[in-house]
Amino acid sequence: RWFTHFYVVSVLWNGFLLIELFQLEFLGASLPPWIQRLHSAFGRDLQNQNTADSEHFSALLVLLLLWLHSFRRLAECLCTSVFSSGVIHIVQYCFGLGYYVAVGSTVLCQVPTNVRNGKCLLKSFMQICWYHAVGIVMYIWASLHQHRCLVILANLRKNKSGTVISLSHSIPFGDWFERVSCPHYFAELLIYVSMAITLGFHNVTWWFVVMYVLFNQALAAVLCHEFYQKTFTSYPKHRKAFIPFLF
Repeated sequence: RWFTHFYVVSVLWNGFLLIELFQLEFLGASLPPWIQRLHSAFGRDLQNQNTADSEHFSALLVLLLLWLHSFRRLAECLCTSVFSSGVIHIVQYCFGLGYYVAVGSTVLCQVPTNVRNGKCLLKSFMQICWYHAVGIVMYIWASLHQHRCLVILANLRKNKSGTVISLSHSIPFGDWFERVSCPHYFAELLIYVSMAITLGFHNVTWWFVVMYVLFNQALAAVLCHEFYQKTFTSYPKHRKAFIPFLF
């Protein structure tokens, strides 16, 4: 349940960055000086105006997707999930808070910000590329499945009227649970891949973020999968831990 704190931080911080980038893109505003200093520390310089326009719009879309993802996960933590008495290590807690601050800043640092556009919305929407559409569709698809899987997990601890009756673990069935033990972790990976696609495939920095999410979620999935196998003798043997049919 302390993951709720991560999403609160993400909604506030990445919402702030989203507003700042929106004002830079459409209102001709400039970023606060302290953000500009942080941005310049990464050596991001303007190379081409057309490239800058395209990258600005892609980054704006990804920040919006990241904010929506954090907002949905916050709502699920508060209104859907039923948490047990498990605890989180203080190091993991501090790292998690820093991660959700860093991930939005990473998106912002992928675009040149020493130009003030002040474009109209219609002109920006004309910059929509095929990879934007692919990334957004994949994002929606993965988000819907992640939500369904979290609802399935929550319902294992509720009766038909929605009242929590147990905090024990049970075997989940339905949706992607038929193929893997932790489909919500797999969906998380797909969500970050969809953002990489939205940035245009070529953004190496964001693919490093995707790799981190891959290894982080894979480790958590393996531990969860082993717990299921040790706890339930009747656990479905065909299920993989993380990626359907593969792993």
